[in-house]
Order: sequence, then structure tokens, then C-alpha cells
Amino acid sequence: MRFARILLFMLLISCICGKIAYAQSTLKVGIAGLTHDHVNGILDQYCRGEVNIVGIAESDKQLRLKYQKRYSLPDSILFDDLKKMVISKKPDAVLGYNAVAKHIDIVEICAPLGISVMVEKPLAATLAQAKRMEFLSLKYYIKLLTNYETTWYPSFQNLYNMTSNDSIGHIRKIVVHDGHQGPKEIGCSKEFLSWLTDPEQNGGGALFDFGCYGADLMTWLMDGQKPVAVTAVARHLKPQTYPKVEDDVNVIVEYPTATGIIEASWNWPFSIKDLEVFGDMGYIHALDKNNFITKIRDNRSLSMVADTLAAPMDNPVSYLHMVLNNRLMGINDRSSLKYNMIVMQILDAAKRSVAEGKRIVL
Repeated sequence: MRFARILLFMLLISCICGKIAYAQSTLKVGIAGLTHDHVNGILDQYCRGEVNIVGIAESDKQLRLKYQKRYSLPDSILFDDLKKMVISKKPDAVLGYNAVAKHIDIVEICAPLGISVMVEKPLAATLAQAKRMEFLSLKYYIKLLTNYETTWYPSFQNLYNMTSNDSIGHIRKIVVHDGHQGPKEIGCSKEFLSWLTDPEQNGGGALFDFGCYGADLMTWLMDGQKPVAVTAVARHLKPQTYPKVEDDVNVIVEYPTATGIIEASWNWPFSIKDLEVFGDMGYIHALDKNNFITKIRDNRSLSMVADTLAAPMDNPVSYLHMVLNNRLMGINDRSSLKYNMIVMQILDAAKRSVAEGKRIVL
């Protein structure tokens, strides 16, 4: 009898896992652009059979050939034009891996065809672009999402759960450090660097590349509350390497009852993505993807390993599939359009603060 129950349990787990894998593999995904190095992640998933890529659009022939050779991509899924690809392949959604300023072009093409879009962070290069994208998504009833690496960090989710349960009291301060030694220093591709270090194509330098993480996490932790004001100071520590954009920025984000501090840089001595939250009664520090420290009430420090994220909230493809199947999902979270419009307001205010040398009231 016991053996029968164990066998039944194993069959049930196998069935559930099979459904999850099936859901991921049957979602028809299109790729717009190959100039963002993060595209290697989704192409690795494709090679492992974890995502069904039905079409890839990239105008640069040499770049298409480069990725075709690296990932053994069939000719049948490669296109030089996004509109031709989506009309031919009819994807359920399109993922954007091109310059931030070209995210709007994806939405202009996909929205009228009823195709949802998920772009790599940030949502847009300017607030004006973001507003146009928002208008199109609402007009044509599509989902418009933004993908952040930190969304899939178990430690960040555990931190959020603890703050939501009021384990540290009211949030009073949020500090986010993001960045690395610099995109050129860590070996980003020439195609990626060409727009990442261009203020028109990326919106800025370190501010847009890494400041967006902090703005997104703060918006999430503050339950979608808009800031009162933003003050930013930008530095140009490596003008010979990055002549067109700032490579270091500090942003103060003011809320009625809390303060957020974003430290984004291409000048860290190592790669960093961490998150600190201070409350009335305690402190939580997500050190990296999996580990965090708490100090609650008695001031004793406790190091912990985060609980693993459960599907479908453990990766962008399964999350996207869930959102497309449930119109009530993806509305109030880190990837949502609502939260990322606030992110764009914070980035825009920070950019204005740097240019004008003053505190910007929202």
C-alpha cells in the first residue's frame, strides 16, 4: 500500500513537471534583435529545448550568421525584418534584445497585430518613448513587460516576503548597489557596446543600465507608490573609455515615509547586485542571488540561504506564459507596465537632476 502511494505521488509530480515543460515549449516566442548580450541566455534555453523560438529578426546579416553558427540556428527562423517575421511566424509574444531606444519600434509593429512584448530592462530610453509604448499597449490590449535579472533572484523575493509580513516594521530606507567594472572591461560584445555607451540609444550610461534596477526594486517594495522627489549626481570617472555617457551615478529617491538610495556604476571593483532594506524594527540585506542577512529586534545577525523560487515565477519565459494565459497577472509586479512607467519617471527625473543640478519634484 505504501509503495502504491509513493508510485502515485511520483506519477503526479511527473505529470506536473511535464505540464510545466510543455507550457514552456509550446509558447511561441519571437526574438527582436541580437545586439543585447543577454540574448545568449534565451538562446541557451532554446538549445536545451526549454523555449520554442519560432523566429528571430535582426537586420545585421553578419550578426545573424554569428549567432546562427554559435547556436546552430536553422535558416527557417532567421529574418532581416521584424514585421516579416511576426506576420510569417505568428509568435505569441516577442522578446526584445536590441537597443533600448528601439524598444518602441518593437511595440509599434507588434501592438497593432495583438502580439505582446517583453523587453530587456529598462522599458525605454526616454519617458516620451515609454508613454507612447504605454498608449499602444492599452489601445491594442497587449501585455508590455520588462525583464530584469534580479526578478529571478530568490534572495530578493525572500526579502520582499519578509517585509510584506511586517517582520522589520515600516520601511524607512532602501539601498541598492548595482553594476560592475564596466561593460568594456568585462568583455561585452562590440554590438552591445555600440549602443550601450550611446546616450541616444541607451538613454544614458550607468544610470539607465544599472540605475533602473534600483528604481524597479524600490517601486516594488513601496507597492507602486510614486516618489515625492528625485536628486541625482553623476560622475564621469573614465572619460577616455566612455566619452559620451556617465559611468557612475548616485540617486536619492524620496517617499513620504522612506528614502531610497541607488548606487549604480561601471566602476565597481567587482560585479554587484544587492539590496538592503531598513525598517523600524529590523534590517534585511540580500547579498546576492541566493544569500541574505537579517537583523531583527534583538540585533543579532542571522545569515540565511533563500528558498528556491517556484515555477512559473522562477524564469522570464514561464512567467510570460502565465501572464499571457491570465490577464489579471503581470499588473502589479517588477515586470509590469504600471511599475515600469514609475521606473521611467524616476530615471527621467534623475537625468534632469543631473543636467539641472537640482532636486526634481515629481
